[in-house]
Amino acid sequence: MKKLYKNVSVRERDDGYSIYLDERPIKTPAKNDLSLPSESLAVAVADEWRTDEDEIDPSCMKLTRLANTAVDRVSAHCEVVIEEIVTFAETDLVCYRTIEPPELNEKQNRHWEPLLCWLRDEKGIELKSTASVLPLKQSQRDLNAIRDLVASFDVFGLSALHMATSACGSVVLGLAMAFGEIDAITAWEYSLLEETDQINKWGEDPEVMKRRESLRADVIMAARFLDLLCDTT
Repeated sequence: MKKLYKNVSVRERDDGYSIYLDERPIKTPAKNDLSLPSESLAVAVADEWRTDEDEIDPSCMKLTRLANTAVDRVSAHCEVVIEEIVTFAETDLVCYRTIEPPELNEKQNRHWEPLLCWLRDEKGIELKSTASVLPLKQSQRDLNAIRDLVASFDVFGLSALHMATSACGSVVLGLAMAFGEIDAITAWEYSLLEETDQINKWGEDPEVMKRRESLRADVIMAARFLDLLCDTT
């Protein structure tokens, strides 16, 4: 994509902060105004557009893409996105433990159980866990509470939470990261305990490692987006 501008700036408007390319505000792919609620987020998005090259690569502008998703998709389909996130709670990764090998079971219990305790003690949501192959049925009260918690995020927060939850396969890990209980790398590592155990036993597969790195990048980007969103300094 050819670069057709010289200057990039951030300007405050009545509805938030906008990024300008010369004198033109950036639009989303759906031609909506890209107005961001945090100056820190707007500055970071603007930095993605600053380059000395003659060509720009939109695929490298990950904060911009996440912000565009919030404006174009999440705001238009908020209830759908909330339900997509909440659905993870019905079969959440951290609620299902393996029996064998015992070392993996111990690691899952040691890393995952404190997050369920955090969710119970801090958010009043008590999800059950099991080592059985039979599916758990979480209480409707707790699933409703998860939904209320997820729905408390604005469209930008939902966009990042959706990315983190999808990458981790767990709304518990996504929420724990969003609320600062764990960092992005920890969330990513906790989401791959069983796979990491297999890699340690049988060695690396290039395609698996490529996918893991892609998931890692998504979780880190979601965490950075949330941090910038909450930064009011």
